[in-house]
Amino acid sequence: MTFAPDDPALRGRLRADTAMGEAWRCLRCGDFVVGEAHGSGPAGAAPIVLRGRALRDATILRLIAVFRWVKGVLVLAAAYGVWRFRADHDAVNRAFKANLPLLQPIADRLGWNLDQSGAVHTVRTALAATTTTLTWIMLALLVLGMLWMIEGLGLWLLKRWGEYFSVIATSAFIPVEVHEIAEKVTPTRVVILLINIAVVLYIALSKRLFGLRGGRPAHEAERREASILEVEAAAVRRTAHARPPGGDVTAVAPRRPAAPPAPAGQTPAPPVDGDGSGPLSGRRPPRSSRHRRRR
Repeated sequence: MTFAPDDPALRGRLRADTAMGEAWRCLRCGDFVVGEAHGSGPAGAAPIVLRGRALRDATILRLIAVFRWVKGVLVLAAAYGVWRFRADHDAVNRAFKANLPLLQPIADRLGWNLDQSGAVHTVRTALAATTTTLTWIMLALLVLGMLWMIEGLGLWLLKRWGEYFSVIATSAFIPVEVHEIAEKVTPTRVVILLINIAVVLYIALSKRLFGLRGGRPAHEAERREASILEVEAAAVRRTAHARPPGGDVTAVAPRRPAAPPAPAGQTPAPPVDGDGSGPLSGRRPPRSSRHRRRR
């Protein structure tokens, strides 16, 4: 991804001339790419290119988004199944009561007690539900599925509202999961609880939500530090502030006056200071009288 800003100074830092033509610096990898820039305009209109840690965080958030979409699709499919079951409730109930005795001989050979089977108990509970109860279950599943689909969309688009939405929605189900584990501990429930806690902590801390780790200002500053365009723009601003008045970039130090040539047969005069007032202060001082006595 390359971009040609309108600012001439910033444009010069991102452009280079090569034997194959002009080259522009990639905003993602930092290398120069031969060819025309993919976009141009004011620096503020440049696309936000994720690099380094920001790119890694975006990849993780989009993986979470895919996971949420899969859960949402499954829940919406369950809502559709409940709706179809509600419409054919009486027919399904009659078919279940008619076919269950046919499974009894097979269950007896396998040593499976149908009356105490959890699956059979669940089916009987669903068949015993009224049409109103099934309607509320369908609506609850529909709302839950839509929430997960919206959460996945916000995370995929890397929107800040999606990050807040994900943290709040996931945190709301943690007490329910803890209650389920308190009733019966299973490896699946424990793993799901740990995953949801890890997701909440990761998003809240890495994206600095709710004022954590400096909040939104610190998050934006971190993003700007990782942007090549922002770094080069800051370098241009520093150069402009450091330039002295009058346009001179560097100040030239005054030259020392040259010593006059010595007459033939005489020792040359020592160099003098810049103001011509005396010998250079950096020359070696004469030996003290104490040193002369030791000699």
